[in-house]
Amino acid sequence: MKRLSPTRLGIAVFAVGLLLYPLVFTNPFYLDIGVTFLLAAISASAWNIVGGYAGQISVGHSMFFGLGAYAPLLFYQLLGWPPMAGIPIGIAASVVLAIIIGMPTFRLTGHYFSMATIAVAELIRIFTGTWDFVGAAIGLQGPATARGWWDLTFRGETPYYYIFLGVLAALLFITHTIERRRFGYYLRAIKARERAARSLGVPVLQIKMQALMLSAIFTSLAGSLYAIKTGFIDPESGFGILVSVQMVIIAALGGAGTLFGPVFGALILIPLQSATNTWFGGGGSGLTYILYGGIIVLIARFEPGGLFELWHRVIAKYRSRRDAA
Repeated sequence: MKRLSPTRLGIAVFAVGLLLYPLVFTNPFYLDIGVTFLLAAISASAWNIVGGYAGQISVGHSMFFGLGAYAPLLFYQLLGWPPMAGIPIGIAASVVLAIIIGMPTFRLTGHYFSMATIAVAELIRIFTGTWDFVGAAIGLQGPATARGWWDLTFRGETPYYYIFLGVLAALLFITHTIERRRFGYYLRAIKARERAARSLGVPVLQIKMQALMLSAIFTSLAGSLYAIKTGFIDPESGFGILVSVQMVIIAALGGAGTLFGPVFGALILIPLQSATNTWFGGGGSGLTYILYGGIIVLIARFEPGGLFELWHRVIAKYRSRRDAA
């Protein structure tokens, strides 16, 4: 019988662990960490499509996250509809915004795309904070109590956990499919050397636009899940720059441009963030980002490919030693 490679075996064990996590850790605190981890993994994996595989670094992905977060609660506030009815609207708005940003900036070279995403995200945050229609600085609230299952307002964390886990599994499956298709090869070619890819006939602008739109769809979905779960959204938690920074850091730490890199990055940073907030109270939020910065400096200096690349190198050395013996 064919033996599983260490990487595949580790992934299989990790997947089983995710399925059993709510059954083993029943404490609400640990369940909340699990839900937060899954949401962060979804956001970072969505960013990874355009930032990791295509190498188009966005530091303003919070604009898609925020649109996805505001749409469900806005539908509830205005029409009394279930919040999840606004999810498609948030996704559609995010795709339109991706086209508006990508069409002009992707035609330029350098870091114009990164600069544009930061600028647009900040403009939307400032504008949202002064617009009474969407609650201004106060924000929006969802249903306090569930009127039915369609409100997705649960007392415990377990239902949210498995919903988020299902979305993450679907996103990873789509990303895995992309990796093995022509689209994935085009993305990696663009990241490696855009001019060379264009000279070989790769439709660079079209591929980058498709990657950005797909990334925007799942980032918006992550925002919708966040708003439905918390039942509240305001400009800072939806469009704040730290929302975008967290996606970038998680993907870079785990390994940008790899399938499971953002997942393992979230597995490290989210418990770290929860621990510092618990140990140091309100001051822990600031310490979290100091630690984030320190980790990224270490990764950039010693392991630019992230922890997932380090894992592959360790496995390769282990195999070479085993074969030599």
